[in-house]
Amino acid sequence: MERTSKKGFLMKTLDWIEKIGNKLPHPITLFAIFALLVVVLSAILSAINVQVQDPATGENLEVVNLLSASGIQYMFESMVENFVGFAPLGTVLVTMLGIGVAERSGLISAMLRGLVTSVPQSLLTAALVFAGIMSSMASDAGYVVLTPLGAVLFAGLGRHPLAGLAAAFAGVSAGYSANLFLTSLDPLLADLTIQASQTIDPAYAESILYTMNYYFMIASVFVLTIVGTLITDKLVEPRLGSFTGSSDDEINYLTNNEKKGLWGALAALIVTVGLLSLLILPSWGPLRNPDEFLASPFFQSLVPVILILFFIPGFVYGKITGAIKDDKDVANQLSETMATMGMYIVLAFTAGQFVAYFNHTNMGKVLAVTGADFLDSIGFTGLGLIVAFIIVAAVINLFIGSSSAKWAIMAPVFVPLMMQLGYSPELTTLAYRIADSTTNIISPLMPYFAIVIAFAQKYDKNVGIGTLIATMLPYSIGFFIIWIIMLFVWMAFGWPIGPGAGFFYQ
Repeated sequence: MERTSKKGFLMKTLDWIEKIGNKLPHPITLFAIFALLVVVLSAILSAINVQVQDPATGENLEVVNLLSASGIQYMFESMVENFVGFAPLGTVLVTMLGIGVAERSGLISAMLRGLVTSVPQSLLTAALVFAGIMSSMASDAGYVVLTPLGAVLFAGLGRHPLAGLAAAFAGVSAGYSANLFLTSLDPLLADLTIQASQTIDPAYAESILYTMNYYFMIASVFVLTIVGTLITDKLVEPRLGSFTGSSDDEINYLTNNEKKGLWGALAALIVTVGLLSLLILPSWGPLRNPDEFLASPFFQSLVPVILILFFIPGFVYGKITGAIKDDKDVANQLSETMATMGMYIVLAFTAGQFVAYFNHTNMGKVLAVTGADFLDSIGFTGLGLIVAFIIVAAVINLFIGSSSAKWAIMAPVFVPLMMQLGYSPELTTLAYRIADSTTNIISPLMPYFAIVIAFAQKYDKNVGIGTLIATMLPYSIGFFIIWIIMLFVWMAFGWPIGPGAGFFYQ
């Protein structure tokens, strides 16, 4: 593959993004800076008497000064509560306990390998993209298992290995938000959305479910699989040409022991689902609401349900394969999982302070009302506004990769603002999820970007940042366009995007 020394506009732009992004503070530091800015701005806005009319009560709403005596008292007294009360903290830690066992016992890896190595050759590309999308059940497994496996499988069939790597990477990263099942991302983002919408309408916030985007994301799995397959076979692989190198890698097929483990895990999952259904379906079920299914305790208990549905099959798989011998192994796997969450726990502390300060000062509501009035006055509403929001979030994603970190910053601003313009928090969250996924694969700052380059260099030592971005750009553009079209079609037909979740807020 020829390389040119002269960089085009796209490569120069991405180089600039990488340079600026590398100079940004760590997300932990970033939230601390934002919290400090809120404190300073609250004093300034309070001093100049900035206020708006509260849309809920009709009363004047003023900015609360955090540098006043009462404000300083609040910051000291609420610091611990702001941390432990940070909405996604408990949600993420609890779900990761179950996912951690399923991942560290080898269940997730075996499922992904079993899927892509058992399909006909004609369906291999589709299987790779599909498995990549589904790998978001365990956030990191797809990057370290599927991406190199895709390259190995393509090379073994005489196809270009970088095309297999690209197909898997596209599914894992650009299709990150979609899944046939609920993942840890659903309650994580929902908690931040609920927290943000409480500033406008606490009663509405209580009705928001973790499944608010579920219907749309199920359909997205199949749409993105088709799009990713077509882009791989019609654009990416022809551009790469024939592979002239050599590969000594062997395809890591499932062993008989792993197959037994998978059958055991499937049986355990069926039994677990059956037992859980006894808590939901019968009239006497403790998690059932006979009057309104969507208001049942079941939908408020999805986090422990996710924990159980991952933990039990993962445990059974580990026992059958020998990855789990006794309770000490389980305890170690749980401890190792929590050890990897240390960074997130620290992030939750600074992010919790920022979100709490932002809400306490009323700055979120003031900004939402002012911004909504301005956008309405210039006529910038409707589909154009939604597309503009998606573009803004997608650009921010090039600099800040963490999904929860970005939404913790954006939700307190955009959720109330969009509510003021008549759009539901569920729709705003869905638009964010589209943006958050599609530009992952072209951001040099994405944590696994360098790892994917290392996998690719096994087959072409000249592969660098520019090569990988050029290869992945068609997926990013294709997923972005198709997902937006899909959203508009969904809106045109008025289909719910999740149980009880519509597009508009009254």
